[in-house]
Amino acid sequence: MSDTDIVSSLADLNVLTSAPAASAAMSADAPAAPIIRTGPAAVLREREIDAQGRSYATGRRKDAVARVWIKPGSGKIVVNGRDQEVYFARPTLRLVINQPFDVADRSGQYDVICTVKGGGLSGQAGAVKHGISQALTKFEPALRGAVKAAGFLTRDPRVVERKKYGKAKARKSFQFSKR
Repeated sequence: MSDTDIVSSLADLNVLTSAPAASAAMSADAPAAPIIRTGPAAVLREREIDAQGRSYATGRRKDAVARVWIKPGSGKIVVNGRDQEVYFARPTLRLVINQPFDVADRSGQYDVICTVKGGGLSGQAGAVKHGISQALTKFEPALRGAVKAAGFLTRDPRVVERKKYGKAKARKSFQFSKR
């Protein structure tokens, strides 16, 4: 080790020892800068793929529950053994189902097979959308930010309110009669 190496390492040591005092003085005057982690500390989630190369997720909306499997393919969506155009006849419901792929710019790249039970068609379409979003983020963890920003990973908690006794429906009362 030469003299220049020792001097440079001592200078580095002086900078390190004086840094906490300088940062403590700065923290009193100004707010601290946010810590941005990069590199190996910022680890993405792992891909979750089964033996057939598919990714599985469960989606829920109202009373409907959808079990969804996605795999790379031509963009075919099968719901309860039927094509999506047959099962969801309304175009708005098909639009709801395809939203996660549109947000992630993956339209026509994945085949979807799902089974749905419970609820009506609108709730089932929402459940399939939720399941597709979850499965897509399991298949490609890099898409999680875009899908989450669109709000597709959050289960919509709104359900039908139960009927109360003494009421016609959940809140509707019977007609009042004075006499």
